[in-house]
Amino acid sequence: MSLKTKLVFFGNERLATAVTTSAPTLRALVEAGYEIEAVITSHKEMVSRQKRDLEIGQVAHAYHIPVLLPGSKADLISKVRKHDAEAAVLVAFGQIIPQEVLDLFPKSIINVHPSLLPKLRGSTPVETAILNGLEETGVSLMKLVAEMDAGPVYAQKRIALNGGETKYELAEKLLQEGAQLLIENLEDILNGQLEPKVQDETGATYSRLLTKTDGHIDFNEPAEDIERKVRAFLGFPKTRATIHGRHVVITKARVAQSENDGDLVIKCQPGHLEIQELTAPSGRAMSGADFIRGYRK
Repeated sequence: MSLKTKLVFFGNERLATAVTTSAPTLRALVEAGYEIEAVITSHKEMVSRQKRDLEIGQVAHAYHIPVLLPGSKADLISKVRKHDAEAAVLVAFGQIIPQEVLDLFPKSIINVHPSLLPKLRGSTPVETAILNGLEETGVSLMKLVAEMDAGPVYAQKRIALNGGETKYELAEKLLQEGAQLLIENLEDILNGQLEPKVQDETGATYSRLLTKTDGHIDFNEPAEDIERKVRAFLGFPKTRATIHGRHVVITKARVAQSENDGDLVIKCQPGHLEIQELTAPSGRAMSGADFIRGYRK
């Protein structure tokens, strides 16, 4: 394989809601000698409220790679046709790629997906792995098809979970492992030595899009479930609750053994939850102990 293999890169490498990224996949591809013709992102606003480029844009600019933001399917097709690329890599694009675009790549689009497909297809596999209390998850290299996350799989890497990962930690772990798995297998994929295997549809499970209302909780649910939500919902949709009459955002919690096992312990149904860290109504981040001293009636 020539070191000048031309690729297009789709996506922003943000594997979960409200996470940031160092874009390790794009960096690894460049460092491995692949020629990246363009980075295409579906993000409608290339700059944030702070007027800073998305991380993928910063990395692309550092390597002098053009960043394209197509506004429609026709625009996407037109932009892709301008680049003579044999294949593409996709990491967190956020939209279904139409068949007309798939057909433009003779060696396909390879998707780095953060789950052990066919499990956890959909938009929030990282958050859902935490919410469901899974003991393992992983990354898959998939040949992209028009149907969501249903393409055949080239390779997978399993990752054990310890039950304490936050969304940020798990997303970063999966991203790093996915970049490594891609580099290890991409040459064989492109030269046809590694053939993908069809997914077993009978084992398919799905994650769903999260909304702000998912973060609103009361304590009439198991403490274990709420603790998982705290880890899965960091950044967005955030775990919001009313404690001692105050509206707060819980940012760190643990399942407690009793009502006396910690400073700020809430009775749940069943179990007890210690609120270790939160964002107070003032917007200030504080410990549960500080909240008790400053806000409890």
